[in-house]
Amino acid sequence: MSARIQSGARADVYTRITEEIIAAIDQGTGEWRAPWFHDGTSSASPTNLVSGKRYRGINTLALWVSAMTFGYDDGLWGTYRQWQDVGAQVRKGERSSTVVLWKPTQSSDSEADAGEEAGGHRRMIARAFSVFNVAQVDGYARAPVEALPESQRLEHADAFIANLGIKTEFGGGEAFYRPSQDTVFMPEFASFCDPASFYGVWLHEMGHASGAKHRLDRDLSGRFGCEAYAAEECCVEILAGLVLADLGIAHHPRPEHAAYIASWLKVLKQDPRAIFTAASKAQQAADWMHGKQPDPDSDFQPSIGLAQVMDAGQPGLPALIAAA
Repeated sequence: MSARIQSGARADVYTRITEEIIAAIDQGTGEWRAPWFHDGTSSASPTNLVSGKRYRGINTLALWVSAMTFGYDDGLWGTYRQWQDVGAQVRKGERSSTVVLWKPTQSSDSEADAGEEAGGHRRMIARAFSVFNVAQVDGYARAPVEALPESQRLEHADAFIANLGIKTEFGGGEAFYRPSQDTVFMPEFASFCDPASFYGVWLHEMGHASGAKHRLDRDLSGRFGCEAYAAEECCVEILAGLVLADLGIAHHPRPEHAAYIASWLKVLKQDPRAIFTAASKAQQAADWMHGKQPDPDSDFQPSIGLAQVMDAGQPGLPALIAAA
């Protein structure tokens, strides 16, 4: 495959997923609603049928888009062949959802790939393939999924945030992170309309704090220039969505959501790779937060990259596409 063909195929992957995200935002009834806002139920935690592992990064976001667009309320996904192998059948005429498999490749090029999930600077190769939701198949009965009661989920949220080791001061009427004091400032719990809103805002601000130089050193100005603020806001909103999904808590839009998503839509339409960068940085921050827990495996099943899910190989997958 020539470099020119590789580049064109790669751009098609970026464009296809980005256009689906834009369409999902644009089709909101009367207000923009980004796909990373969810109700905390199973669909917020996209999981692979065969491995039982969670999808990551841009793949989580892509499957959130599909669940929101088509009304899927379950987060179980698999390829056509995977559903066949468990005795199920994808119904005729069902539309697949696009997911991307990233795998590292040996290269002397240290340029970062905007879509690679590890958040590092390795050269990656990408493979686009199709998955279907359990709602699109016949002949499969999923075992009931038990959810923790709300009180226990909120206790987990308090402990999870406390384990990050970032100071929070409560009081006042605004939520923000002040880098000079390395402190998150939050209104009191009673100021919020519901617990989900409180934890969503708190994790949003903790997301900003995770990017501090002595933590993840996340600086998006080189990638986005004057649009860096919008990119950072998008990144930490996706991050909050990822962590709240792990905790089984809904993620509601913030009051300023419409204003920042308007600026973010502008970035998306100009740069199809932008959402890959934001999702990659959000996944990196979520991994950092889970890594701060005393026993990361005690409460949450770790997510894995799709390279691990698909290493056994699936017949009929498209050819590898080199990612610059």
